[in-house]
Amino acid sequence: MKTQGEIEAAVCQGMSRFEQEYMGRGPKDIHTHLIGDLLVVRLQGVLTAAEQHLVKTLPAEKGRDLLKQVRSQLIEVARPTLEALVKEITGIKPLSLHHDISTLTGEEVVIFTLAETPCFRETKTR
Repeated sequence: MKTQGEIEAAVCQGMSRFEQEYMGRGPKDIHTHLIGDLLVVRLQGVLTAAEQHLVKTLPAEKGRDLLKQVRSQLIEVARPTLEALVKEITGIKPLSLHHDISTLTGEEVVIFTLAETPCFRETKTR
């Protein structure tokens, strides 16, 4: 049985790999937090150079909306892959996936709601 930290680290590795394979580049920084039956993944520095250029050159709302639309569609298409990744690591089936990205900061958030709180072993205190 894994510790909470091992679960969070494995999700970070899997999500980073996903970003590299599906989006063409990995995040500059990534953190995962398991809070009860919620798995929160925060990725920073995920925008590609092309996405950054798109947001800067189009009118503000149009660039932002277009980028969010494309990213949301990519996440929806890859949803089965992401859910399988989470289930393999946690042993729990994800019920829902929520996603958003900031075109200003390049930060992306993916939240999984799990069917139940995963079991994990406590870390030993020294």
